[in-house]
Amino acid sequence: MIITCPNCNKKFKIENSLIPDEGRDLQCGSCNHIWFYNNQEKNTEVLELKQEIISEDIETKIENKEDKTEEKQQLEKIIITGINNKKKEENPETQKSRTTLKKTENKGSKFFSYLIVFIISFVALIILLDTLKTPLINVFPGLEIIIFNLFETLQDIKLFIIDLI
Repeated sequence: MIITCPNCNKKFKIENSLIPDEGRDLQCGSCNHIWFYNNQEKNTEVLELKQEIISEDIETKIENKEDKTEEKQQLEKIIITGINNKKKEENPETQKSRTTLKKTENKGSKFFSYLIVFIISFVALIILLDTLKTPLINVFPGLEIIIFNLFETLQDIKLFIIDLI
């Protein structure tokens, strides 16, 4: 049960078995106030919900929402018909030029995507080789020179890029 100190309003959680039916003195751990607490002091009053909700307000809000949704639907229809009319008015030549532009943009973006994937894969391979360098050299002794030269080349490329910046 939760008991509140009447002096400082601090709340405490106390086991029900610690307070007998006839009650007992309690002392607040925060303010050291001592008071007598009885289980019958609990508020036995039934809580009731307040029925002050006005149904007219709810109905008007619902009607306003319905009106707004209808207006949105009408605006969407107008926009869609306008777009369709513009598409019909366009010349076939302009449509062809747009499709060619889209195709060239796709080729450029595909190349860039492939380049990013290649770079990420290369970095992942380098990290994997660096992590598994010792076990690989134990299995393939001739691989030690190749891995060493690869890491030296990467170090030179890194230094070259730093010098450019």
